[in-house]
Amino acid sequence: MQENKIVARGGYHTRQRERLLAYLESMEGTHFTVSDICDHFRAVGDAIGTTTVYRQVERMVDEGLVQKYHIDANTPACFEYIGKKQSADPVSCFHCKCEKCGALIHLHCDEIAAFKEHLSEHHRFELDPVRTVFYGICEHCRMAG
Repeated sequence: MQENKIVARGGYHTRQRERLLAYLESMEGTHFTVSDICDHFRAVGDAIGTTTVYRQVERMVDEGLVQKYHIDANTPACFEYIGKKQSADPVSCFHCKCEKCGALIHLHCDEIAAFKEHLSEHHRFELDPVRTVFYGICEHCRMAG
């Protein structure tokens, strides 16, 4: 029996897409990778193929529901569900990457946002938060010595 499909802009909404979308909505404001999503569904006994997840998440990026971040060539892309709350500047997240362990820390920080505004107002330079990465050493690696 064929799965019910709801026609959507640019394609079909399948039950897998609906389960994926419900999960991403519950993760609003959190960054994740395709691997994180697959791990979640595998852990709850509802495995969805990696290719399917990647394809659906990329469609959601195209639809403006999900923001995609490219940190560097050695780090998989990460995503953030932003839903329908579109604004003039929907992306306000900056990133820190540990040079020892590779951990990626997502910052939603008013001070850095203020710095972005300072650069714009006083130096006529627009900082791109999607591509801005601060490199250093994370707390765990500092504590480990």
